[in-house]
Amino acid sequence: MLIDIIYTENLTKNYGAVKAINNLNLQVYSGEIFGFLGPNGAGKTTTIRVLTTLTRPTFGFVSVGGYDIKQEPEKVKKVIGVVQQHLSLDRDLTIRENMEFHARLHRIGFSERKRRIDELLEYVELTEFADRMVDTLSGGMKKRAAIVCSLLHEPKVLFLDEPTVGLDAQARRRLWDLVRRLNNDGTTIFLTTHYIEEAEALCGRVGIMHHGQLIALDAPMDLRKKIGLITVETLVDNKTRYQFFADRAAANSFVQSLPPSTKTVIIRDSNLEDVFVEQTGEKVGDA
Repeated sequence: MLIDIIYTENLTKNYGAVKAINNLNLQVYSGEIFGFLGPNGAGKTTTIRVLTTLTRPTFGFVSVGGYDIKQEPEKVKKVIGVVQQHLSLDRDLTIRENMEFHARLHRIGFSERKRRIDELLEYVELTEFADRMVDTLSGGMKKRAAIVCSLLHEPKVLFLDEPTVGLDAQARRRLWDLVRRLNNDGTTIFLTTHYIEEAEALCGRVGIMHHGQLIALDAPMDLRKKIGLITVETLVDNKTRYQFFADRAAANSFVQSLPPSTKTVIIRDSNLEDVFVEQTGEKVGDA
């Protein structure tokens, strides 16, 4: 049976006349990797701030880990971990010192603290780098260090905000492996990303926000099916035109009907980028 670990009902957040979140109804299930997509200004960041108790909603009900964020914010904080896009590590400390600091913030006792730090350093393969200053680490190591700090209190839900921005392809894929491992070990992941291939590779379900509203929610494959699994790109008047078909046979039939003057034709599988553009009229990351 699917169990809601994040639940919102008519969640609304207003900033004056602007509805940053407009009647959001969302369920994230325990044990899933949930992707949250949307152009800049769509309401993603505000939603995460509400879910992580940093911002109070104007209206609506929200529970995280079974706790009402309005009535029990301290209990919510105990069951969530947050890794922001801009790292919150102290650059003048080592990885171990950063972990020690975060563990003390969560009031983890000395013996438990030492055990957790040692276990987690090994878990994310940073043991040999534990006593290096954060400023000397690569981008991928810094991100893993931030994640490991967020795991010290054993959260049920981990919020990852653009976790692989600025990382090279190798470091990005290594972080993907860590996310999958965390999820396989029982952590629910709430992921925002501008990398469409990241959402397709990691997420069981994806929600798309636009102008404060959730306009699409489903598994990546099911979202693709709604527009068509095959995309045909043609160049018309120096502009690329995208058309979608249920299968390759239908796409091939369409291509054969094109006039001989058509210069560029590409037939490919559709992807979440296509779904995103069709739903919002914008590309991921657009303002």
